[in-house]
Amino acid sequence: MMPILALRRTNTILYCHRWQATVDFYRDQLGLPVVFANDWFVEFELTPTSFLSVADAARATIDAVAGQGITLTWQVDDVAASKARLEKVGIATTPVQHKWQAQVCYCTDPEGHRLELWTPKPTDEDKTDE
Repeated sequence: MMPILALRRTNTILYCHRWQATVDFYRDQLGLPVVFANDWFVEFELTPTSFLSVADAARATIDAVAGQGITLTWQVDDVAASKARLEKVGIATTPVQHKWQAQVCYCTDPEGHRLELWTPKPTDEDKTDE
């Protein structure tokens, strides 16, 4: 079945009570590039066609959900290395777990949104003899 929409760009918007702390987390701690900003809304580039925005709930018509029901899941090249980089900048993470044929770890932003970092588990074909 063909999709009814031809998506060219995606943007997830997080409405936040702790807006400035959440902006600082994504901009300063994760180092995501800002592509648009004003005094209540900041858009970050995740990939050339995928974006994440943080909106100040006090200035928006949509209320914050304080992280309830939100998980941002991002595939990375190496979960262990990503976890180490997060911890080096002061972001607490969970231990690496094995779920859904992947290695995963979690952290949360200041608003309470969960971030899942994952890497597919290597298959037998990917493994090399040492």
